[in-house]
Amino acid sequence: MTTMPVTSPSPLDSALLSRNRSTVWAGLAVGALLWLYLTATFGWRQGALFLVGMAAGVFLYHAAFGFTAAWREVVNTGRGAGLRAQMVMLAVTVLVFTPLIAQGELWGVTLRGSVAPLNLAVIIGAFMFGIGMQLGGGCASGTLFTAGGGNTRMLVTLVAFIAGSVIGSWQWDLWQDVPGFAPVALSSQFGVAGGIGISMLLFAAVWYLSLQYEKHRHGTALHDRPVDAPYSWLRGPWPLLGGALALAGVNIATLLLAGRPWGVTSAFALWGAKFVSLLGVDVTQWTYWQRGGAVDSLTTSVFADVTSVMNFGIMLGALLAAGLARKFAPTLKLPLRSIVAAVVGGILLGYGARIAFGCNIGAYFGGISSTSLHGWLWFVAAFAGSSVGTRLRPAFGLQ
Repeated sequence: MTTMPVTSPSPLDSALLSRNRSTVWAGLAVGALLWLYLTATFGWRQGALFLVGMAAGVFLYHAAFGFTAAWREVVNTGRGAGLRAQMVMLAVTVLVFTPLIAQGELWGVTLRGSVAPLNLAVIIGAFMFGIGMQLGGGCASGTLFTAGGGNTRMLVTLVAFIAGSVIGSWQWDLWQDVPGFAPVALSSQFGVAGGIGISMLLFAAVWYLSLQYEKHRHGTALHDRPVDAPYSWLRGPWPLLGGALALAGVNIATLLLAGRPWGVTSAFALWGAKFVSLLGVDVTQWTYWQRGGAVDSLTTSVFADVTSVMNFGIMLGALLAAGLARKFAPTLKLPLRSIVAAVVGGILLGYGARIAFGCNIGAYFGGISSTSLHGWLWFVAAFAGSSVGTRLRPAFGLQ
């Protein structure tokens, strides 16, 4: 009788396993404590929004559902499965958002969409954001979930993103009188059915053009990315359709709990403003913080801010997902050119988002889901900027 040799895990594998187990337990402990604190101090809705943020972090990490990589893939290879998945995500959200926003209130919560002007600030800001996506390595949600998942370079992008947001909020008033048109929501102009119908036609057009372009480049089209065997839901990546539906659920849950669509980057401006205030800068005199009750957020806890709480949840959820997938392995070895690209990209991301009424989540996802035409204008301008940024990546040593 022969016996099979027993192989012991290497010290490196054991260390990685131990680190990821510790990461999971620490993440669960911090998440539980923060949820209890938010619920007890700010109410159950704030606690629930934190959990929605954590779910978003898990979904984004495991689905590897990035806007940046999907757009870059169209430019580099012509493959458009990621872009088409975004159209599914938007279509599902529009179907739910439009009647809810038209109703105006649900369960005592006032519901509003993300609607903004169509002007030069949207075009320039979104174009800058698109370049920043490719140099920084991620969009707004992408920066959060990759940084939370242990990508050290994305922490550099995040810090620069916050710095760009501060600069953008400082110069926000310079962009308020640029040429443009008043906000247009398709559901307001053409009713609920008309708004949904026109939106579906636009989604179908993007889907069809992407499909035809991919077939022109390759002869056939892929409807999902390749999956390695054996497949694990804990290691991912999930199917693109699964990621699309999960993120649609996150945005819908945010609307129902917070009364408005999901957003990310306004929190970066808040965090940055609080920091520079500690350095003696009086940001309360900036026009950006004199809008409505915005200045009040400067003197209250960041845990009272819905967007901040959800952002914390995204990073913590991604941390948990990385630990469960045994992929949490941060490294400090970063090439100088890559760091420079992260800084430049992050500043462009922050500045662009502030002057363009949001990012890929607030303006693109939230705007289009609210049937606002500024979301479509943002998409076109940001995609153009992303195409430019994709071609700039090799100059910084980025693949």
